[in-house]
This record gives sequence, C-alpha cells and structure tokens, in this order.
Amino acid sequence: CFFGLQYFLQRYMVGNTVTQAKIDEAESYFKIHFSHPVWGYDEQLFKRDAWMHILNKHGGKLPVEVKAVPEGTVAPYKNVLFTMENTDDECFWLTNYLETLLVQLWYPTTVCTQSREQ
Repeated sequence: CFFGLQYFLQRYMVGNTVTQAKIDEAESYFKIHFSHPVWGYDEQLFKRDAWMHILNKHGGKLPVEVKAVPEGTVAPYKNVLFTMENTDDECFWLTNYLETLLVQLWYPTTVCTQSREQ
C-alpha cells in the first residue's frame, strides 16, 4: 500500500523552497557541524553556488519532476511507486540529495501495508 508522498511533497518540495535565508542558514550549519578542530572547515562541502543557481534560475523552486501512482494504491511487488527526475542538468546532484529525504516514505508505506494485511 503506497502512502506518504503527498505530505512529503507539500512539506519539503512545493513552492519556493530555496530562499536566501535558508541558504545562509544551511551554510552556517555546515560550518558548525562539519568543522574539524585541527583541520578546520572544507569550503567545498557546502555547494553554495549550486543552491544559488536554483534560487536565481528557478526562483527557489526545485527543478525536479515527480511521477507517482495514487496514494493508497495497492500494487504488486516489483513495481515502481514513484519516480523523481531532474529537469536541470546543472542540478545533477539534486535527485541524490532529495533521495536521502525520501527514505522517510518507507515508514508510512510499511505501516499502511502492514495495517492492510492484518
């Protein structure tokens, strides 16, 4: 049973999700949490230029296209429930970045499936 994508999309991906304030906050977070006491901070860790590209070229909207089966669909195993495709070649990294967040869909989908089967 497929469940949870709509909440995720509305919470994290709809509208102008990339803003100057969020970019600044993320960069500060990286500098605090990824600094080493001896070697300091590696400026290459946070891709500020890439996020600024999304802000400037796309108005802060993520350049991805998501296709999915309707929520609540009971699909046989070995079927794709959703796909996410990058629509800007300069943001080649974005789908992998978002994939780390999309792991959160595993839990509601599993609960939905288990609840249906019981």
